[in-house]
Amino acid sequence: MKEKEVSGNIRENEAYIRQRCENCADILIRPMTLGELRKTECLLVFIEGTLSNVMLEDSALGKLLGYFQELSPDQMRKTLRGNGLGIADVEELSGMEEALLAMLAGNAVFFMDGYSRALKISGKGYPDMGVSEVESEKVLRGSKEGFSDSVKTSSALIRKRIRDTRLKVEEREIGVRSHTTLQLLYVEDLVHPRLLLEIRERLETFEIDGILDSGMLEQLTEEAWYSPFPQYQTTERPDRAAQELLNGKAVLLCDNSPVALILPGAFSGFMESSEDWYNRFEVVSFLRALRYLAMGVAMLLPGLYLAVIRFHTQILPVNLILSFAQAREGVPFSSVAELVFLELAFELIREAGVRVPGALGNAIGIVGGLIIGSAAVDANLVSPIVVMIVALTALGSLAIPNEEFSSAFRLLKYAFLFLGGYLGVFGLVLGSYLLISHLAGLLSFGIPYLVPFVEKEGDNWRESGGRIWRMPFRKRRFRPLYARKEENLRLRRRKDGKG
Repeated sequence: MKEKEVSGNIRENEAYIRQRCENCADILIRPMTLGELRKTECLLVFIEGTLSNVMLEDSALGKLLGYFQELSPDQMRKTLRGNGLGIADVEELSGMEEALLAMLAGNAVFFMDGYSRALKISGKGYPDMGVSEVESEKVLRGSKEGFSDSVKTSSALIRKRIRDTRLKVEEREIGVRSHTTLQLLYVEDLVHPRLLLEIRERLETFEIDGILDSGMLEQLTEEAWYSPFPQYQTTERPDRAAQELLNGKAVLLCDNSPVALILPGAFSGFMESSEDWYNRFEVVSFLRALRYLAMGVAMLLPGLYLAVIRFHTQILPVNLILSFAQAREGVPFSSVAELVFLELAFELIREAGVRVPGALGNAIGIVGGLIIGSAAVDANLVSPIVVMIVALTALGSLAIPNEEFSSAFRLLKYAFLFLGGYLGVFGLVLGSYLLISHLAGLLSFGIPYLVPFVEKEGDNWRESGGRIWRMPFRKRRFRPLYARKEENLRLRRRKDGKG
């Protein structure tokens, strides 16, 4: 069906807009008469809250309307055609659908009688939270800025860090009803063209009513949707997104979401923190090793405990085994049921702490954990050693930098718990084999999920600093394999010896 064109008759345009916007109290339609002797009929359409007082003298739109007060109709049309006032971000629109979409995006749309075009003039846009401090990726060193709900603000925060015209920002709309703005960011000479091609293809493979958060986009475009492991890396930090762009990756920003998607994703990337780039290599290497240890504790410790006390008691000292047995005296449940009960109780406390707002949530988490653990031990429902196991497991999951990534290990913990409880160490080995096989088969936009642990010869991961051991900064000469090979050199010495 052919789109309706903007008419030169303003009454016809107004009738169409009022019919399309019927019962939309937040959409303001403001007829006005401008020009000399106030004979030229005009129409301004905008959403309440997206524009400040348009008649203020310091408003670009206000200046335009004020300028029109003394002009003839012909002079007004000539000014509109040539953008005589030099208003930033002004665009002529020929279709009524285009005009409505521009208005729904938070802009003002201006019509004038006798002029068969609509004029889109940017306003302040929809209200948003603005730039605030990051909540989920706390660091001791580095920027405290976090992404905003506004995609324009988020891309500006990245542009603030990469002031280069080779940083490209492609914009598109997605969602047949929501018309959500997406931005694809990449550094033109670093990113692989096939990565960009695959991203664009995946964004065009589905049609949906609306995308309200980047998490919806992530689930719709993941290749291995059944895997508990995320194939996109998520971040709320502009500095982290900027660093990954310089590594040759691409970033997706979604309007109304403060979380950016970094792709391709890799196992090692989820275990890194932004401040790994800012601290000394000795400290960072130690912390990375600690995180990998925490990952193993979060996933394997409950299952290992059950495997040892149920099947392989001979591997522990006699005094320790006797201590375990004495602690379990009077507990009416099996060791598996005991551990599952306490793990689920902790998950309930954790979920309640997240849902309760502010400081009260932290208080519930601390007090709830202490009271339930102490009461369960006093009532002989669980043994003290199990409380320690659950506490260490929880600390291990919290030490993983990425929350979405750590959630996968929180789920796998229960699988290993039952494997260790009923098959012993053999079950843990079997589970580890299946897990590694699954991870080895995962691809994120053609990149193996386990890079750099499955690197090919010549990939330069040793000098890109992508392993657990972080190379000294001055030795990190190469970019990872995400970047083009001809641009893989990241750090070089100046020949003149300066700098």
